[in-house]
Amino acid sequence: MTEFIRKQTSNVKNDILSGLTVALALVPEAVAFAFVAGVDPLVGLYAAFMVGFITSVFGGRPGMISGATGALAVVMVALVAEGNAMGAEGENLGLYYLFATVILMGVIQMLAGFFKLGKFVRLIPHPVMMGFVNGLAIVIFLSQLKMFMTFNGEELVWMHGKQLWIMIGLVVLTMGIMFGLPKITKKLPEALLAIIVVSAIVIFGKLDVATVGSFIRDGGGAGLKGGLPHFQWDIFEKVPFNYQTIKFIFPYALILAAIGLIESLMTLNLVDELTETRGDTNRECLAQGGANIVTGFFGGMGGCAMIGQSLINIKGGGRGRLSGIVASLALLAFILFASGLIEQVPVAALVGVMFMVVIGTFAWSSFRILNKIPLSDVIVLVSVSALTIIFDLAIAVIAGVIMSALVFSWENAKRIRARKRMREDGTKVYEIWGPLFFGSIIAFNDKFDVKNDPENVEVDFVESRISDHSAIEAIYNLVNKYEAEGKSIKLKHLSEDCKVLLYKSSPKFKEVVVEDIDDPRYHLAENPEAFTKGLSEYKL
Repeated sequence: MTEFIRKQTSNVKNDILSGLTVALALVPEAVAFAFVAGVDPLVGLYAAFMVGFITSVFGGRPGMISGATGALAVVMVALVAEGNAMGAEGENLGLYYLFATVILMGVIQMLAGFFKLGKFVRLIPHPVMMGFVNGLAIVIFLSQLKMFMTFNGEELVWMHGKQLWIMIGLVVLTMGIMFGLPKITKKLPEALLAIIVVSAIVIFGKLDVATVGSFIRDGGGAGLKGGLPHFQWDIFEKVPFNYQTIKFIFPYALILAAIGLIESLMTLNLVDELTETRGDTNRECLAQGGANIVTGFFGGMGGCAMIGQSLINIKGGGRGRLSGIVASLALLAFILFASGLIEQVPVAALVGVMFMVVIGTFAWSSFRILNKIPLSDVIVLVSVSALTIIFDLAIAVIAGVIMSALVFSWENAKRIRARKRMREDGTKVYEIWGPLFFGSIIAFNDKFDVKNDPENVEVDFVESRISDHSAIEAIYNLVNKYEAEGKSIKLKHLSEDCKVLLYKSSPKFKEVVVEDIDDPRYHLAENPEAFTKGLSEYKL
């Protein structure tokens, strides 16, 4: 018990300091994503607090940070706009449809966890992971460029002159502190210290630069100050629970749930690699779903895992659940008690932190390996990166998985082989090698010469397996072709599971499958455990 407590408390300092850094970085992100979605900044901040807290406590990946994200916000724009159009002007009906959608999104995500669908993240190939990481790094970088814009009273315009150079100088100073401090000492949190130093320079130097407060006001918000989130009873009054509502919000909820889970599980995989530990994907699905249900009822815009903030946390030494809990509670404390102080933090400091995250996120090794991996993997890697930038993470990952699956199928389809030999009794034997599935059917059929073959034919499957319905149909048609020519065909060395598939599809296979086989190769293929055991006994 003492050892368990020691393990849990050994990283407390790093978790707390890293959590505070993450909380500071969450503020402009949550506010920006709320503006993107077309809702009040507090809706984004409440989502960051609630989703972050619940997933930190109950999620399947300690150290991972969740909150309001841009990937979800861009989908919510159309939902909020369409919802507002359904109500009277000023009624803000779109916001309540958003809350209802987030609740339904959470239900879908919890169902995914309940049915253990999280394990399918293991089907995502490594080139897709690298493409996702590179694309997301570029997206984070591009999202920070808008911080170099200022409000001229009418619209946002690019900074220029002295204002631009001060902004660049503060960003570079932040990055310099984060780069240089770990070389001197690793006991101090470089990101938090960089934010404090740059903020002190701006406040005491009375520099006229963009701050968190000016960023919120330029976006149309009243400020960071707010109270505790409260239960949204108006949802039940504003949103009718009927078929029309479900028809309207379900497609949005399904897309949001898919994007949220894909981004969360991909981030979980990345954090697993960085920390050399393993998270629980199904538990994370349940936690994300539960968090979004609660967030919807308490006035938040929903959320999922945030790769940028998660990497800030990991880089800062945050490894346990405490780091995420501290980040979410600190964010709530900022809203309740320290809004004035946080609004004075220069945006340049937070941009510098995010630029260092971009540098740490991008898989620079991908350039080195481009000429060392198959061309198909290079195409997948580059395509996923581009699609992440152009569209969103969900489309990019799904497209990458489909591309990888097609390449895999094509490569395996080319591996089907048939060695032909004649027995002394005049029987022609086809020894099939390679997987028999939908992709290899044409090549399989081309191996046989039904018209010119002798009266007796055997097809040996000791080095092949029947994988799907297409393979069953191909064998069924082959048997019919030989029988139509008045010839005998037998199928040998089929594994038990392959025979079950054939017998279920047609009783005809009972006549052509050879059951009684005296061949040691077949028994070793059928029982690899016996082969392994025999090999170990031989070694002993």
